[in-house]
Amino acid sequence: MRRSDLIGHPEATPPASGWPTSRNLLAVLTLAVLLFALITWQVAVHGPLARADERLSDSLVHPARGWELLADLGNITVAVPVLLVASVYVGLRARRAGTERWWREPVGAGLLMAAVPAIVVPIKELVARSGPPVMGPGTGFYPSGHTATAVVAYGSATLLLLPWLRRTYARRLLLTSCLALNAAVAVGLVVRGFHWPLDVVASWCLCAALLILPRLLRRRRAR
Repeated sequence: MRRSDLIGHPEATPPASGWPTSRNLLAVLTLAVLLFALITWQVAVHGPLARADERLSDSLVHPARGWELLADLGNITVAVPVLLVASVYVGLRARRAGTERWWREPVGAGLLMAAVPAIVVPIKELVARSGPPVMGPGTGFYPSGHTATAVVAYGSATLLLLPWLRRTYARRLLLTSCLALNAAVAVGLVVRGFHWPLDVVASWCLCAALLILPRLLRRRRAR
């Protein structure tokens, strides 16, 4: 949401400070893409990084039910409804505030969520990585789809809501909740043995880029 869309509506105007600059966003985007490319290459050729990843996983796996519950926070049936509620709330509030193109941000978040399987599934097929031993035979574990769903759903919901929170503690609580949910999904997936650690890290990198890129493009068009 552009600040210009919110002028005249003080309750909806995001704070002037504390928001990443375009240069910082571009740096994070570049780093995320490079890390994703490096990890993908290592996994595809079963390089030293992938072998170290598998050894690390062997020391972490503990297939208990509690870890599975944390992993379930990345299910579509859990994460996507959170994004839907945030999208409806922000859309209605922006419309009441008279924001120009009030529907743009919620629709954009929905389209990005819908694009996740279209991006992740072909990579899974191309890399064809087998899973940890507890998962048995089969491929398609890289990158982690549950992680991608969680990052995009909870991340998009957070980015939608942040401009409408006036108090610093509320913004911090929202950001902390988003990070905690994604960390919980990652821990659950790795410790339960659903995914290798690099499957999760690669999804973080990929989806960070997906969340950042549209905002960089909108800032450039606005200038």
